[in-house]
Amino acid sequence: MTHADGQPTTSTSTSASASNTATRTGSATTTNTTNTSLDVSALLDRINTDNTLPGTIVDLPIPGAWVYVPRTFSDDRGSFHEWFRGDQFMERLGYPFTIAQANLSRSTRNVIRGIHLADVPPGQAKLVTCVAGSITDVLVDLRTGSPTFGKHVSLPISDAQPLIVHIPLGVGHAFHAVSETAVVNYLVTETYNPDAEWEIHPFDGALGVEWDIDEDTAILSPKDQAAPHLADVTDRLPNYREVRGWEQELQRGWELAMDESDAWAGE
Repeated sequence: MTHADGQPTTSTSTSASASNTATRTGSATTTNTTNTSLDVSALLDRINTDNTLPGTIVDLPIPGAWVYVPRTFSDDRGSFHEWFRGDQFMERLGYPFTIAQANLSRSTRNVIRGIHLADVPPGQAKLVTCVAGSITDVLVDLRTGSPTFGKHVSLPISDAQPLIVHIPLGVGHAFHAVSETAVVNYLVTETYNPDAEWEIHPFDGALGVEWDIDEDTAILSPKDQAAPHLADVTDRLPNYREVRGWEQELQRGWELAMDESDAWAGE
């Protein structure tokens, strides 16, 4: 049994420390030295102000990543919104977002989960939303050859701003629990496979993720705390062209299945 993003339920969160990182890698990495953040401030402003966006998909700067902006209905009872629209997601992807596993994580303030990734193929695409509290959701493009390789996007998500984030194959995922408690739901396209899923340290200076807290304050699982750095896993990183090729195979497979279904229906 696992937490969301493949963290075993038996893991106990512990405070990350610069000294532990230095012992593991030979150098402290608490200081982010590289500016790798992709600006999404204009996009967030548009989401907050453009009344035509609810019910639509908006692209993020990382290729293949996007957010679904749900249409929320509120009254004296509370609110309601759809957070999975298989028809719209299939139209966007070119094949169905097949749900193989649904995960839920509950995190206390200052918890960071990630950066997590799965080998491609088959990879593990994700749809992520925050249903209680608030988080800073982070996507890191780890596909070598991608136009945004090594870059990341940070998005505020909360129960008051219930964005649904699509993390494509080959893109790493992490989040920081900003509220006292944050509940995050994940839908993923492959079941948990410990041999194919791995992690990169969230405070790796080469990635330059600007977290809202420092490493000494962050609460990491032992697995994430002991995670390697980008420079240590270059031979395992997915290739952008190969990932796109795999996604195109999924598209062709779906088109073939639909053609066969139409032919069978016509007999």
